[in-house]
Amino acid sequence: MPKVTVDGIELEVPQGATVLQACELAGKEIPRFCYHERLSIAGNCRMCLVEVAPGPPKPQASCALPAADGQTIRTDSEMVKKAREGVMEFLLINHPLDCPICDQGGECDLQDQSVAYGRGASRYDENKRAVTEKYMGPLIKTAMTRCIHCTRCVRFSEEIAGVDEIGALYRGESMQITTYLERAATHEMSANVIDLCPVGALTSRPYAFEARPWELKKTLSVDVSDACGANIRLDSRGREVLRILPRVNDDVNEEWLSDKGRFEVDGLTARRLDKPWLRKNGKLVSASWEEAFAAIAKVKPGKELAVIAGDLVDCETMFAAKALAGALGSTMLEGRQTGLDYDCTNLAAVNFNSTFSGIETADAVLIVGSHVRWEAPLVMTRLRKAAKAGAKLFVVGPEWETTVPTTFLGNDIAVLDKLPAEVADAFKGAERPAVILGGAGLGQGALGACLAFADKFKLVRDGWNGFNVLHMAASRMGGLMLGYAQKGGIADVVAAKPKMLISLGADEVDYAKFSDSIIVYIGHHGDKGAHAADVILPGSAFSEKAGTYVNTEGRVQFADKAVFAPGDAREDWTILRAMADALGVSVGFDSFDQLRAAMIAAVPALGVEGLANYGALPKAAKAKASGTLAGYPIKDFYLTNPIARASLTMQRCSAELLHGEEFAEAAE
Repeated sequence: MPKVTVDGIELEVPQGATVLQACELAGKEIPRFCYHERLSIAGNCRMCLVEVAPGPPKPQASCALPAADGQTIRTDSEMVKKAREGVMEFLLINHPLDCPICDQGGECDLQDQSVAYGRGASRYDENKRAVTEKYMGPLIKTAMTRCIHCTRCVRFSEEIAGVDEIGALYRGESMQITTYLERAATHEMSANVIDLCPVGALTSRPYAFEARPWELKKTLSVDVSDACGANIRLDSRGREVLRILPRVNDDVNEEWLSDKGRFEVDGLTARRLDKPWLRKNGKLVSASWEEAFAAIAKVKPGKELAVIAGDLVDCETMFAAKALAGALGSTMLEGRQTGLDYDCTNLAAVNFNSTFSGIETADAVLIVGSHVRWEAPLVMTRLRKAAKAGAKLFVVGPEWETTVPTTFLGNDIAVLDKLPAEVADAFKGAERPAVILGGAGLGQGALGACLAFADKFKLVRDGWNGFNVLHMAASRMGGLMLGYAQKGGIADVVAAKPKMLISLGADEVDYAKFSDSIIVYIGHHGDKGAHAADVILPGSAFSEKAGTYVNTEGRVQFADKAVFAPGDAREDWTILRAMADALGVSVGFDSFDQLRAAMIAAVPALGVEGLANYGALPKAAKAKASGTLAGYPIKDFYLTNPIARASLTMQRCSAELLHGEEFAEAAE
């Protein structure tokens, strides 16, 4: 390990580290615009200049200079100070200096570093150049005159998103960053360039002129738009969440977030249920809480009660509903709304066992019935890293744009029994082989065949478990841990003909099959479930309650409450507690803390943040693979849940980016 001296501090740095990293290890702050830990080194902003000896008698870019044994590095010399002032002066020559009307104001790297490292005055009095605006779609607002050509957005699109949509035109002072032919950026991770942009050139179009960062209350939460459980921050003002930003968690989402998880935020205030409703003479009419509970009490369901959990529900709500059903003598619980009926007796067989960070190191991956880009965009970024490192990817199912070299093996699952020689050889020679089974594969009963595949090619070995199931619902793993799974799936619930069906925000269910049941819908949006309900009890969205969520890799995470629910809406567990009183039973808790304690007592893993231990994979029974994968469950990436369907931003993304509709821009 090389030994270097940084401002008189001697330290050892890892082999291959740069001078910038060495300075940071010594506790020194190095300004930068183009350098980013997760992107390739560009070395084109020149802000990270330091003085290095031995070396030429001039400042050098620390981000692109390898640390070598015996180097003496100065980060605070007069030469460095003057050089940084000069670089900052050049960067500001053409910058419009419109901080008061820039959405980046208050959290802008250029603003911060010009104060810390820039000169007190400008010596430049020529005319500033201007750059025409570029259209990057409904999510990204551009002001390209502010662009300092750091190329972070270009490198992100190529390296992380895998889509060459953003690039540079012309040279020198005429250089411009733009999308290809100035079309909208269409990949599902596009808005991360807003976070990466160190100036105000790329900002959030839906959030434009909404608020300043110092006005907002910041709350830590978990994304529920898919089953990845990305760590997010909810920024709210008053009773409204104004934006959603990713938080850094290297094990889950690194520092990225899908466009849906970020921009469905406006759906939190649209189409909301804010008072109870009762169906009278075939029509829904507004009612009071007392009237709603009186109507429920009249039903007296007893054991003839069933509960279906939706995709966005937290574990506490599901446990409260389970306690209510148990008090009435029912065990009819289901969370797989669309009819899946795979075996859940061993949760290790339905878990993403490699973990997200682990799948990066796989060297052969077979994807069965999963459109990973739409079902889990953050997993696709990991697979892209694996492919860059030389991993071979194979897909069973209809073709989709993977953005990495991929071999498609057709739509017939029977290929798992008789693999092409190319695939068999790749898995026989792989040190870390993996299989990813998605929703379409589960729907065709491919779980047994994939377990047999895992057994045949020894996907589980010392220090490695390559068997993975990729769920799409934020509530799925938590629901399975709490017993929300009938042997025959939702068909068992239909066959039981329950007198009362409690729907916990379940909006993908075919309610026509429950025409003889009284449907009580506890949810937050007037979506499909509310249309079919006989009693609507307004609940809280994920941003309006504290809760526990378990992602597809079995990682238990906790979210906090950011704002209060609108109108007469209440937190879901309080509604279920009041229902217990109306039905004359006891559920054993009167507060959220008591509820969470009871849940943890029943399922101890839900009380420990981090990966739950589901044990070893079950022994693979002989399973013959058969069936054709005609398509994938997600038909529209932007409209997969009631919050997204209520979001005008997501509706526009769907119309413009997926269905090719054109929107005229208003003249300014």
